[in-house]
Amino acid sequence: MLNTFGLVAVGGAIGAMLRYSVYLSSVRILGASFPFGTMIVNVAGSFLMGIAAVVLMQRGQAGLLAPFLMIGVLGGFTTFSAFSLDTLVLIEKGKLALASVYVFGSVGLSILALFTGLLLARSIWG
Repeated sequence: MLNTFGLVAVGGAIGAMLRYSVYLSSVRILGASFPFGTMIVNVAGSFLMGIAAVVLMQRGQAGLLAPFLMIGVLGGFTTFSAFSLDTLVLIEKGKLALASVYVFGSVGLSILALFTGLLLARSIWG
């Protein structure tokens, strides 16, 4: 029987395959001039995370299904869904300043980290 880590791993694989399928479909249908696939999975994943948060967490039906679906499938589909949920939780707790720091810090630092990684890799491997 799979433990929680195994369920998260299986869910992550499923989510990643779903994300790749959306990417391929969006390029084939909409073209590659704009990252439609990424936007679609971010929005859809956030929507589904909202549903999962209510159905699984607030109703006390989490069990092993919550880590499988919320961390595994939706995390593999898009980590933006977890980011969106974390942000909304902070907002609902009335911590607007902290939510703002989290949003701008996460996005800004992630872009900066990606840029830094690109520069480092290019300086090493050309």
